[in-house]
Amino acid sequence: MEQTFSNFELLVIGDGCTDDSESVVKAIPDSRVRWINLPTNTKHQSGPNNEGLRQARGEFIAYLGHDDLWLPHHLSSLLEALQFGADLAYAWTMIVRGDDSPQILVPYRPTYRPGLWIPPTSIAHRRKIPAQVGNWRHYRDLRVDPEVDLLQRVFDAGYSLTFLPRLTAIKFPAAQRRNVYKDRPSHEQAAWLKRIQQERDFEAVHLRNAFSVKIDKRKIEEDRSYSNSLLRFARRKYQRLARSVQKRVHQYSPRGKTIEARRRYKGLEN
Repeated sequence: MEQTFSNFELLVIGDGCTDDSESVVKAIPDSRVRWINLPTNTKHQSGPNNEGLRQARGEFIAYLGHDDLWLPHHLSSLLEALQFGADLAYAWTMIVRGDDSPQILVPYRPTYRPGLWIPPTSIAHRRKIPAQVGNWRHYRDLRVDPEVDLLQRVFDAGYSLTFLPRLTAIKFPAAQRRNVYKDRPSHEQAAWLKRIQQERDFEAVHLRNAFSVKIDKRKIEEDRSYSNSLLRFARRKYQRLARSVQKRVHQYSPRGKTIEARRRYKGLEN
C-alpha cells in the first residue's frame, strides 16, 4: 500500500480460500481494497489472474504475488513507461533464494525474446491485452510456465514489451522453499519490508551489489589462461546441447508435470 502512485484499486483474489483470508483483507481500513474469492480452487495463479482482469476497473493491470514485495516506486515507474506508449512494461525483480546464495536480478537479459521468463510481479500492461490474446492459460494445458506462454502470445500479437532498468520488486520463490504453502511463514517478507522502509538508497545499493558481482566475474574471466578459454568454449557447447535437450523435454513432456512437481514441494496437493 506504500506506493508513491496511490490512485489504484487492489483486488485480492482468493483461489477458493477456506481460511481466514477474507476476514484479514476486509479488516484493512482502505476503500481501495476489494476481496474476491473464487468458488473453487483453480490450483494456479491463472484462475485468480483472469478473475482480476474480469473485475478490474482501471486502464492498466499490475500483478503482485501473495508472497512478493513491491518497492514504493513500482507502480509509478511502470505506469510512466505505459503512458509513454508501451503496451507491456517490466523491470528488474530481485530474487531472494531459500538459502544463503547471493540475490540475483531477473530477467537476466533486458530485451524480450520468446521464452524469456519474467515474474508476473515484475509486469504491468494495458488491461485489454490478455483478452485479445486469449487470457492466462492453466498450467495443465501448457509445457511452459503460464507467464512464459502469455508473454510470448503478447509478443507474437505485435504488442510492444518495454524493459525499465530499475529494481522495483522482490520475489521469494516458493519453489525453493519446501512446504512453504503449508507452513505459511512470513518472516522473510517482514524482514525485507523493514529493510525497504529503513535502508537509505535501497534500490541503488542492491543494483550496485548485483552488478559488482557480474563485473568481478568478468574481470576474472579476462585473466584466465588459454586453457581455460578452451574450457569455456567446451562449456558453451555443452550449454547449447543442454538447452536443446531441455527444449525437447518441454516439447514432449506431459503438460503441467513440472508445475505439479513444484506444487508438491511447496506443500500443495495437485
